[in-house]
Amino acid sequence: MHPAKAFMVDDRARLLAFLAEHSFVTLCASVGGRPFVAQAPVVVRDLGADGLFLDFHLSRMNALAGAVVTGFSAVALASGAHAYVSPDWYGTDDQVPTWNYVSVEAEGFATPLSDAETIQLLDDLSAQEEARLLPKTVWTRDKMTPARFDALLRGVVGARLHVERLEGTFKLGQNKREAERAGVIAALGDHPVAAWMRGEG
Repeated sequence: MHPAKAFMVDDRARLLAFLAEHSFVTLCASVGGRPFVAQAPVVVRDLGADGLFLDFHLSRMNALAGAVVTGFSAVALASGAHAYVSPDWYGTDDQVPTWNYVSVEAEGFATPLSDAETIQLLDDLSAQEEARLLPKTVWTRDKMTPARFDALLRGVVGARLHVERLEGTFKLGQNKREAERAGVIAALGDHPVAAWMRGEG
């Protein structure tokens, strides 16, 4: 996360909404002294006082999959809109290039899901993503033969990240004067970062 406090976001509801919208995350972990990175879609489980969890699955061929059995510490990064910002856009002297972006980090310990929990995860995940495609008819695994689903299920491992830290960086020029920010917004035009800078993200 960016160290400048001006860019830090700790509003839980806002961060969870961002995670739900940007549900394909990059997982970073160190296992056995080696760094690993994996990408996975997640389902957010906000159970209030019982905890916050990100459920995900990996191919059994993934380098991190074997470590799920014993568990591992990880950071899940959800990335959103980003854009290069030219110094020329500020309309003032002595500026440098930068990058505006929005992202959320969830840090915690990953543990395995049971077979039943993994099946529930896969059902919930497809329901979550199919809902984004409405009015398309929703796909469910009822359209598969049980034997085919079981065969594919054996190829994945389900896991749950027990979130201990949740924070975001919404770096949108908050450290600049209003006229400078307006120059960047105008230059970006219909870029999603411009919408975020206008408070529409």
